[in-house]
Amino acid sequence: QVGLVESGGGLVQAGGSLRLSCVASGRTFSVYAMGWFRQAPGKEREFVAAITKSGSIRYYADPVKGRFTISRDNAKNTVYLQVNSLKLEDTAIYYCAADRTELSVSVPRTEAAYDYWGQGTQVTVSS
Repeated sequence: QVGLVESGGGLVQAGGSLRLSCVASGRTFSVYAMGWFRQAPGKEREFVAAITKSGSIRYYADPVKGRFTISRDNAKNTVYLQVNSLKLEDTAIYYCAADRTELSVSVPRTEAAYDYWGQGTQVTVSS
């Protein structure tokens, strides 16, 4: 069992940046592949980025490639999402998720693959 708490969201102008954080409870953070998803108003939740247990492999959705960076610090039980060059369409609630996996190369991109979810942090981009 792991608890996830996101932070770092807020209101930012288009072109701006934020750093989202997700802290996991427990002492076995390194056994989880981690991912970020987002849900915009009136839309379904969508995949944003994922990172393997060690942090060696990262995967991004096409709309955020080159602008967002996922990273993790296993010593701090934390996964980050650096979001740069924000666009109006990035406005959403951002969720982190944990996948308990035995695979060292797993970067799951579907909601069903994840076992635990945080409550989300709101990112609002203004013009």
